[in-house]
Amino acid sequence: MASYQFEIKQQNKLMILKHIYRYEPISRADLAKQLNLTKATVSNLVDELMREAYLYQIGLGVSSGGRRPLMLKINEKAGFTISVDIGVNYIRSILTDMKGNIFVKQTKVINTNDYTLTLQHIDQVIQSFTEQTNESPFGLIGIGFGVPGLVDQHGVIKSTPNLDWQLPDLKDRYENLFHVPVIVENEANAGAFGEKSFGEGKEANHFIYISGGIGIGVGLIFDGVLYRGRDGFTGELGHTVIRMDGLTCSCGKKGCWERYASELYILKEYETFKEESWQTLRLEDAVADAAQNPEIAAIFERAAKHFAIGLTNIINSFNPEKIIIGNRLTQAEHLMRPIIRATVQEMAITPIAEKVDIHFNNTDQLSTVLGLSAFSIEHFFDRQFKVSNSPVS
Repeated sequence: MASYQFEIKQQNKLMILKHIYRYEPISRADLAKQLNLTKATVSNLVDELMREAYLYQIGLGVSSGGRRPLMLKINEKAGFTISVDIGVNYIRSILTDMKGNIFVKQTKVINTNDYTLTLQHIDQVIQSFTEQTNESPFGLIGIGFGVPGLVDQHGVIKSTPNLDWQLPDLKDRYENLFHVPVIVENEANAGAFGEKSFGEGKEANHFIYISGGIGIGVGLIFDGVLYRGRDGFTGELGHTVIRMDGLTCSCGKKGCWERYASELYILKEYETFKEESWQTLRLEDAVADAAQNPEIAAIFERAAKHFAIGLTNIINSFNPEKIIIGNRLTQAEHLMRPIIRATVQEMAITPIAEKVDIHFNNTDQLSTVLGLSAFSIEHFFDRQFKVSNSPVS
């Protein structure tokens, strides 16, 4: 009986903590009403959570009659997360508090296939970030990695077709190096979760995040929840075919959407105007040159039309309320957005296309790393309040 009561108490504390995390600032009375708990239960558990450094009280809220209530918030200074987005031609890293507020961010351009050098850089970044954290009750609560490829529900990397080297077991490597829990996620899934937790998708229940980089990844939010599929391999829509017997994709197949609509397509076309390989070219330079050269601007027009074909298929298939486009293609928004919108309106089923909001994310391409931070925070909460016979995924 005592064990059952303890389990219920832990579940209620976790439920309260996650609800405050999402809806703060919030009063005890609103917590009790929204979670269907008694006021006494909420008051007692909130007091415990405050003593344990998870929460704190701020000023008075708006009264609905009677005294103004004290409002509750997550103690954002109680711990820190480190998140690393491993792209094909970049590594993006952030250090955040328990609410996803960024203290340090760093982006490094990479054009090497030597994974040992890449891992050395990641090691240095994480070590540097850990040295920049302030003293806190929980310290570093987790490290998250986003990778462009197939990642199963256990964080095992199954395939990374756009990388020329096989990623090692990041989870084991970095848990052994830094002695904190590590999560590994598909970068587009993490991007979708980042938008749901902190960004443009926070108030949306049905939206799709599209990560436009060297490849194209897709994260699906249905009914407010990240959809993973049976094995965690959803979102590989960049490999849907838009042209039979078309150009060969990194996956080995032909005619994939991402081969015609991604940064890779743009750089390979841009390469014909330059005396260097696409691997050393930068999207930023292509965007700048497009303002002066109509032929280079036409590259972006073709990419935008191809992008709209895949986007139309997604819109017709899933009927989302919002499409959020993130990652490096956001730098070309002014060149691509008008063409994408016009082409989608022309090609998509009218009642669906009329209602969908197509939005380019302009928050420094941080959707994925912020999603990794949110994953680390949620996993931390789950670990703190699990019971012995309830494993945390």
